[in-house]
Amino acid sequence: MPATRRAAIAAAVFMSASLVFAQGDTWPSRPITMIVPSSAGSGTDLMAREMAHRLGMALGQSIVVENKAGGSGIIGTQAVVRAAADGYTLLYTNATNMVMAPALMKSVPYDVTKDLAPVAQTAAGGVFLLVSNDLPARNLKELVELVKSSPGKFTFGSWAVGSSGHMTMEWLKRQTGMKIDHVPYRQVPQLLTELTTGTLKIGFADPAAPLPFMESGRLRAIAVTGTVRLPRAASVPTFAEQGYAFEPVGWFGVFAPPGTPAAIVQRLNTEINKIQQQPDMVAKVTAMNIAPPPTKSPDAFRSMMIQDLQMWKRIVADTGITVDN
Repeated sequence: MPATRRAAIAAAVFMSASLVFAQGDTWPSRPITMIVPSSAGSGTDLMAREMAHRLGMALGQSIVVENKAGGSGIIGTQAVVRAAADGYTLLYTNATNMVMAPALMKSVPYDVTKDLAPVAQTAAGGVFLLVSNDLPARNLKELVELVKSSPGKFTFGSWAVGSSGHMTMEWLKRQTGMKIDHVPYRQVPQLLTELTTGTLKIGFADPAAPLPFMESGRLRAIAVTGTVRLPRAASVPTFAEQGYAFEPVGWFGVFAPPGTPAAIVQRLNTEINKIQQQPDMVAKVTAMNIAPPPTKSPDAFRSMMIQDLQMWKRIVADTGITVDN
């Protein structure tokens, strides 16, 4: 290659890199939009608004939260996939939307492993396996034995077909040979009410909603998914601790459009990780019974997401359950 050609290429690469870092240095110069693919008032929305407020203060710019619910997170996520890669559109979402929905649905109009730039994980936690007080099972082994002793007698509830609670029990059924049917509920409060009255004997719920019922003794949690116990329910052991190595972790996280400059992604990652270490932020997350996650780089967050997606795809393949778009 002629020397002049090599020099021209080198100059072009230098200018391109300079532009990226310049953009990262001056960004943000106007408000940022944070899209939440969940309804206003949901757990994801509350987490997003807290992060948007704190991140906006750290960056010196306002961050406007915009809810785009629907399609199991597809509508809001696709809006970010299609947005300009300039650091002014972010996605605040959760594992259900990012890894479970793509594993369960027959078609998703994007590839979460390629069409989004992972920025930072913001929280981690599992879901509770709950039982009514009149059920004699006190732990997971006793529940499995009880259900297996009366095939078809019991049902279990979760907040939707294809929810993490639903899929966790389908996985457990295949590990143990239990025969138990699923009852999907429209709302978690209805599920919890029926558990407290004994109309429903077994159910799954998110980390926060059952706490008042558990703390007042109106129902019992006998297991939690994930790799660690939850901060406000430290007495409830994980599935793995009880001999069933089911370790998917529910998480929240921030993403950017594909192609967002690395300098901007790194700045966001750094600021978000700092925010998560603030004592009052830790207190707020803990109050929701969710654990602050270990500090992760964008690459580490991507690796975790890909690993989770592959795992859920295996579970879906084993159970044969899919969800129509």
